[in-house]
Amino acid sequence: MKIVVGITGSSGAVYALDFLKKCPPKKFLITSAWGKVLLRDELKMGEKDLLPFVDRVYSDDDLTAPMASGSNVLDACVILPASTSTVGKIASGIGDTLITRTAQVCLKERFPLILCIRETPLSTLTLEQCARLSGYGAVIMPISSPLYFVPETVGEYVGAFTDKVLAQLGVTNSRGWRREELE
Repeated sequence: MKIVVGITGSSGAVYALDFLKKCPPKKFLITSAWGKVLLRDELKMGEKDLLPFVDRVYSDDDLTAPMASGSNVLDACVILPASTSTVGKIASGIGDTLITRTAQVCLKERFPLILCIRETPLSTLTLEQCARLSGYGAVIMPISSPLYFVPETVGEYVGAFTDKVLAQLGVTNSRGWRREELE
């Protein structure tokens, strides 16, 4: 699989780190300027600390990168966390950064696009933008971990959500509520 992972400036860097650790290669990372601040503030990390978990890093201002063109097939783009500003740009057709351009490519080429929004509450405008993007084929995944299996650590809580994202990609099955009754 070829998965582009975008990290933007909405709180939730721990989810991005967990996802990068779990998601199989090939992963290509793009971190916005505010995403870099997020990594520093929340995890005391820089983009270079994520290098062991990705195949390559691209600059968010590099619109010549291969994922900026629909002629290159992507298996998915996951923006985690996705700021409401990023969601607004994507919903408005603005591709002025590599993250937003890659999202535009995914929409036009019908490649999977998963937007993991951590913001709360959501304004009516953002809800409308999410509904529009969902109608265009994007998967909107507010960062909300399932609690039915009673996570005992923050890591389990975070992992429960990232497992759901991986399940959306078809990489793994997330733990399901009473799943054993279906087997």
